[in-house]
Amino acid sequence: VQLQASGGGLVQAGGSLRLSCAASGHTFRSYVMGWFRQAPGKEREFAAAISWGGGSTYYADSVKGRFTIYRDNAMNTVYLQMNSLQPEDTAAYYCAASRTARSLVLTASECDFWGQGTQVTVSS
Repeated sequence: VQLQASGGGLVQAGGSLRLSCAASGHTFRSYVMGWFRQAPGKEREFAAAISWGGGSTYYADSVKGRFTIYRDNAMNTVYLQMNSLQPEDTAAYYCAASRTARSLVLTASECDFWGQGTQVTVSS
């Protein structure tokens, strides 16, 4: 599976962005999908995950209530709708796919494929 993330950009605090992650291959619907982010000088951290069918989601506390992850298996794409963005959300955002994750509390080590990252910058 190859993943291509897009949709990042510069936005003012309180604004919104929608990230997209397009996957190649016909097995997309078999993967748990997630979004991680990494700010400068910090470790990569989990943001959100979604089950293979899209019926279950899980969020980090830092984004819960503001971000929404969803997927379109017919389009082989997973999205991250980000609302009420704050400067602390500034980071490179990475989509990831896992074949073996046992839950939606997704860790980076469980992810088999990664997108290239898309930069989100939130100005105050």
